[in-house]
Amino acid sequence: MYDYRGFFAAEIEKLRTLGNYRTFLDIERRAGEFPHALSHGTGPDDPGRRISVWCSNDYLGMGQHPLVLEAMRKAIDESGAGSGGSRNISGNNHYHVLLEQELADLHGTEAALIFPSGYAANDAALTVLAGRLPGCLVFSDELNHASMIAGIRHSGAEKRIFRHNDANHLAELLAAADPAVPKIVALESIYSMESDRAPLERISDIARAHGAFLYLDEVHAVGMYGPRGAGLAAELGLADRFDLVQGTLAKAFGIAGGYVAGPAPVIDAVRSFASAFIFTTSLPPAVAAGALAAVRHLKRSDRERTDLRGKAALLHRLLAGRGIPVVSDAAHIVPVLVGDADKCRSVAAALLDRYGIYVQPINSPSVPVGTERLRVTPTPHHTESQIHIFADALDAIWHELDLPRDLPAHEAADAVPADAEPADAEMAGVAR
Repeated sequence: MYDYRGFFAAEIEKLRTLGNYRTFLDIERRAGEFPHALSHGTGPDDPGRRISVWCSNDYLGMGQHPLVLEAMRKAIDESGAGSGGSRNISGNNHYHVLLEQELADLHGTEAALIFPSGYAANDAALTVLAGRLPGCLVFSDELNHASMIAGIRHSGAEKRIFRHNDANHLAELLAAADPAVPKIVALESIYSMESDRAPLERISDIARAHGAFLYLDEVHAVGMYGPRGAGLAAELGLADRFDLVQGTLAKAFGIAGGYVAGPAPVIDAVRSFASAFIFTTSLPPAVAAGALAAVRHLKRSDRERTDLRGKAALLHRLLAGRGIPVVSDAAHIVPVLVGDADKCRSVAAALLDRYGIYVQPINSPSVPVGTERLRVTPTPHHTESQIHIFADALDAIWHELDLPRDLPAHEAADAVPADAEPADAEMAGVAR
């Protein structure tokens, strides 16, 4: 008999040997105390301790906002815990309908469709769009998220990879393609691991000149950029150039789920043909109600966005003053470049053990070997004092480990392959 257990044990051991085995910190978020959390101990005699979280995707702290919590409690009292089925079969709760209407209004589109996760939204939408357009060619940024890569792969469509944020390379690839075939250009507005922005105006100009359908993932921008939090394209006055926008409810909005928004026939096609939508249980009503409250609040409140920009800018300044290299300062995420897997884990361990500061080390395959980093996410709820303490703690550990300082940001970019997706791309990127 084949040794299945032994095979998978060996596969895991390979991960450990390469330094890529992932461990989870057992933490308990406490409502009203974010960014603090309880880190649970290793046994009954270890009560754990209070830590501060510096790598949360709850970018604005909406996961603990009183309006959101109130909306979720009310929905549980009204509708119970689960949805009861798929959207097709008894699971189409009124909160789902209201949320989709609110998201379509946010993006100024005809329709929107929600999913249990942002990953599912990307996978489903790209599978349908690229898979049903006859002879479709997909042009994908080399650093696109794993969920976009999965959707393109599942569609069976032929694809072309353009170098990250390289509009000229995209133009070359489009010019070489058959002008008669349908084309989709798929990209993100803000890239999480690099914290850089796509040249949206230039790319949209090129794509439109070649008659391509523009698919924009705004996961790291919705709620935080643009008028009413409609995203980076809206902030730049370019929203009407993009045919379909994909977003998440799990980051700026602080809950869970994903969505796509665009023209009614396109959204209806995804609704009607996407297996990942048809054959899955819909979001619990309370989750949809909480997301609805968060979207409505951030459409009228700029305070959270303003505070986030200020805190991120402060941390960038403090790290720059200490010569601690950051991959990019173009967005709210602060990717601190370490450049070595073992040392990256050592920095993260020292921050947690000595200072109670939790930052998850990001190693291969999420980022290329040699560009290992700490993906730091300051929020409006981190105080200026906490940010200074974080910078001082990181500076002390940097000195102790004799890590390089003032490393140019382009060195991280240069380590990324120029003509292909990252290795093991299905694992690349941050959670959707």
